[in-house]
Formats: sequence, structure tokens, C-alpha cells
Amino acid sequence: MAQQGILLDQDQFCCSVCLDLLKEPVTIPCGHSYCRSCIEGCWDQDDLKGIYSCPQCRQTFTPRPALRKNNMLAEVVEKRKKTGLQADPPDLSYAGPGDVACDFCTGTRKQKALMSCLVCVVSSCKTHIQPHYSVPGLKKHKLVKASTQLQENICSSHDELLKIYCRTDQNCICYLCMVDDHKGHDTVSAAAERTEKQSQLGMSQQKLQQRIQEREKELKDDRIFTELIHSIERRRSEVKELIRAQEKAQVSQADGLLEQLEQEIAELRRRNAELEQLSHTEDHIHFLQSYQSLSSPSISSDLPSIVIHPQYFGGVNKAVSDVREKLEDFLKREWTKISTTVISVDVLLPPEPKTREQFLQ
Repeated sequence: MAQQGILLDQDQFCCSVCLDLLKEPVTIPCGHSYCRSCIEGCWDQDDLKGIYSCPQCRQTFTPRPALRKNNMLAEVVEKRKKTGLQADPPDLSYAGPGDVACDFCTGTRKQKALMSCLVCVVSSCKTHIQPHYSVPGLKKHKLVKASTQLQENICSSHDELLKIYCRTDQNCICYLCMVDDHKGHDTVSAAAERTEKQSQLGMSQQKLQQRIQEREKELKDDRIFTELIHSIERRRSEVKELIRAQEKAQVSQADGLLEQLEQEIAELRRRNAELEQLSHTEDHIHFLQSYQSLSSPSISSDLPSIVIHPQYFGGVNKAVSDVREKLEDFLKREWTKISTTVISVDVLLPPEPKTREQFLQ
């Protein structure tokens, strides 16, 4: 709290022009105090107009007031200097590159402007904007955030504030333009046109927002579709590898089956040859003894099966099926032929012996 009091007192003894402790303080008729050099510099610029004003309250004086040193302030400031309390005023912010400088500050280092007045067409720092908050006549002025584009609000032809909008020519004009070059045109106040344009702007923003949402949705769908394509490509590669592995296994199995079928066919042909030879033998005993072993098939009629996926191996499946059908037809045909031959053989048995001599024969 003590420090805050010191800073507050120090503000009271600062010049509102240079924002430093008063140097040779003088008090003008309205009661405000300034450095002698600061107020003289301001009033020197007003000599041509012959009207002098206070930089803070804007009270005017005619003729130029005589300046008298404020001895009380000078003593207080001198005491502060001796006690070592002189310091930079709080919240100082000098204008840098890209900042708007205060139009009232003097010297090489000006304070950063906080607000701009569209009526006065000036920009002011924290200190010099105060009259616009306290002086009744200045309170009505339009203040905006400090801007470097204040001159755009001034008519280049009449040096008047642009307050009117010409809908005929689609530009801003001053009140003198309205009675001169724009006489008879469709004109409204800049505020009214701003309200209408603001409404149109809102509708345009809604449309743009809708378009943005639509495009974002399309982008999202495109990304999903792209990811789906990539997923399908990955799956396709996996399936291709799986098909190759299954095809290799099935072909190997089919080769084994074909080899087994060929062996069975060779065995059946061999047995068929033996049966054919047996059917022509004249030795009944040999026929009967050999018939039992040759007539019972040692080879199973059930062919080994192989699991084949037609959708993957259509050609292999067809080939194996053809071989199977041919083999089954061959077995049926040959076995029927052999059975018929054996059945048609007449077995002639000798007559039962009745005498000892006949038995010995």
C-alpha cells in the first residue's frame, strides 16, 4: 500500500506531455501544470491560429497566457530528486515499430497510443486520452482502438469527416460531398449502411460456415474412402499370399493323389491280367485255390479324398474329378467283366468213385 501511494503521488507530479517528473513546473489558467519547455512547445504550434489550449482539458485561452513558475511544485519535485525517489512513471509503454504513437507526446520517444478519436482524428496514450473521458464535449466523440488509418476517415476533397455512404457510387463521403458531387444520389448514414452490411456479412458467414462444414465432411469421407482402399489393398495382398500358400499345398496334395491313383491303376491292371490268365486255366484245382485270393479285392474301392476349394483351384478340381470319374468307370467295367467271366466257367468234377480202383485213379 505504501508503494502504491508513492506511485500515485509520483503520477501527480508528472508532466502529462513528456510523462516525466516536472522540470521547471508552470501552472496555466485552467490549473494544470506542465514542464515550461513542454507547454511552450505545444503553444508555439498554436501561434498561427492565435488560440491556445490545455493539452489535458482542452480549455482554450486568448491571448497566450503568461507562464509563471509553480514554486511549490518545484520544491516538491526537487525534494523527490534528492531523496532518490525519481523513477520512470508506472505503466510506461513506448511506441515501437508497428505501434501507433501518441499524437500529443513530445520528444523523440512517444508513448504507445491506446485509443484513436474519429472526430479529433488523433491517437492518444493512456494519459492524453483522459480528457475524452472527463470533458463533457469530448465524451461524445467516437473512440476506437488505436489505428494508423485515421486519415482514411477524412475526405480528401474537403478535409471533413466521412460520415455518409453513397449507395449510388458505393463509397463514403462527407456532408459537403453530399451537396456537391453526390447531390441527388441515394445516401444514408455510414452507421445505417454498416448495420445493413453487417447483416449481409452475417449471412455470408453462415453460408461460408456451411460450405466449410460440407467440405470438411467431404474431406472426412474422402479420407475414410482412401483408408478403406488402403485396407482393401492390404487385405488383397494378404489373400493373394494365402491363396498362393493354399494353392501350393493343394497342388502338392493333388500330385500325391494322382501318383497314388496311377499306382492303384497299375495294381488293378496286374490283378486283371492274373484273373484273365486264371479264367483260361484248365486246371480246376489250381483255379479253385487261386480264385479265393484273386477274387477278393485287396484294394479299397474308396478313393482317397482331397479337400479342394473350387473358388481357388477350379482347374485342379476339374482335373482330379475327371481322373476320379474315369477310374471309377474303369473299376466298375473291369470288375463286372471279370465277375462275368468267372461265373461263366463250368467246373467239371469227376464222378464219385465207387470202387477201389476208381478211387485210386
